[in-house]
Amino acid sequence: MPRATAHKSATAGFTLIEVLVALTIVAVSLSAIGALVATNTYGSHSLERHLIELELGRGIATALPDRDQLFLGSLHGDIAGHHWRVDTLPFSGNVNAAQATPWVPQTIIVTLQSPGGGALQIETVRLERRSAR
Repeated sequence: MPRATAHKSATAGFTLIEVLVALTIVAVSLSAIGALVATNTYGSHSLERHLIELELGRGIATALPDRDQLFLGSLHGDIAGHHWRVDTLPFSGNVNAAQATPWVPQTIIVTLQSPGGGALQIETVRLERRSAR
């Protein structure tokens, strides 16, 4: 009887192959989790940068001069390290020029270039009072 007990304890435990397979599974699992965390972090930072650019663009569009002071052409500047440009162009949509209206539509394009190289463009239409002829 003692011989059977000695034989049983000598074969107990894991083989080297089993240990290597277990370590490989753990390594693959950890690398997948690491890749997921890295992707999530990158997405979070990207979203944060986009929101900052969007708010800066909206702030620039809100701070545009009054209708009577905004002329065709472009304005440019720098805010918080972001370069911005506002282009005021004639509206190229479907407008009946013969119709008597006190307003003339203009296309306003706000372009914001971030320090990292990303660009955001907001395009809108603004009405300008028609000049008395």
